[in-house]
Amino acid sequence: MGAGNLIPPRNGEGDRPAQPGGGGVFGTNRATIELARRERRSGNLPEVILWRVLRQRPGGFKFRRQHPIGPYSLDFACLSARLAIEIDGEVHNCGDRPARDHARDAHLVQRGFRTLRIPARDVLRSLDDVMIAIIAACGEVPPLHRPLDGPPPRSGEVEGRTS
Repeated sequence: MGAGNLIPPRNGEGDRPAQPGGGGVFGTNRATIELARRERRSGNLPEVILWRVLRQRPGGFKFRRQHPIGPYSLDFACLSARLAIEIDGEVHNCGDRPARDHARDAHLVQRGFRTLRIPARDVLRSLDDVMIAIIAACGEVPPLHRPLDGPPPRSGEVEGRTS
């Protein structure tokens, strides 16, 4: 087969070897994706209640439900704020769950995410207070992308300052 018969790579493909799990920050595997899909369909009551509010983009933030990152499926995620939101029931205080939650949080920190853990009872007791905490946590970090108020400063210029 000559060089003229080679099929060029599709967009995004090149001479780099394929990475298991897709690579990148969200690198995951098929099993985790399937788990996330099942969880989206089944959700527990506190998650269902919270999702009804989060899907309306409070504070202008977009949230995802059961978003896979690595080997984990996050209850909720705000990608622009790099925030994972986990709704913890009583089971999270039992057995090896605290250690597993700590390992999960450390894995997310390595990928640039903070984790906000909210007790399920708080969602049921005071959804307004939970929403205030979530929006505040999302606002603590600057967005990943520049706002649409113009181009970035030129080389040698300082943003927000004129000479």
